[in-house]
Amino acid sequence: MAQAPIASAYAVGVGASIIGKLLESNQQWKKKYQELLELHQLVRSSVLEEPSLRFTKNVMEEIARYQIAPATKNYINKKIIWGIAAFFIVLIIGFLIYGFGQVDWTTNENTKIPIDLSKIDFSKFFNNTYINIFMMINVVLGLMLLDRYLASKKKNIHKEA
Repeated sequence: MAQAPIASAYAVGVGASIIGKLLESNQQWKKKYQELLELHQLVRSSVLEEPSLRFTKNVMEEIARYQIAPATKNYINKKIIWGIAAFFIVLIIGFLIYGFGQVDWTTNENTKIPIDLSKIDFSKFFNNTYINIFMMINVVLGLMLLDRYLASKKKNIHKEA
């Protein structure tokens, strides 16, 4: 009957009395409770294993024994890149051909754009905060691209020399 107070210590609130009654009356509950107590004692008595003090150094020495493959420049097949580029070029050319095909070339009258571009107020478009952020990000990315291009050119010059 000593199990009921222990069970009550683990259970909280109203469920404590119900669990205590079940432990006193139900044999299956008593058996499961004893198994849980044994498991709890086993976990408490077990000692955690710790790796040796040189574990990390040993692992790194084992890795150093093997030949590490150098990083490759081409992770993606060049033919795939050329295929994607060709697809977009064909798509752009197709749109241009379609657009020029829609133009009526037979008119003799002087055609003008019906919109006077000098009357358009571009300050409404470029005064937006999001547009300014977008433009700044594009400028930074463009400068990064220029830097990489010039660095690769400089690297190639040093290789040739």
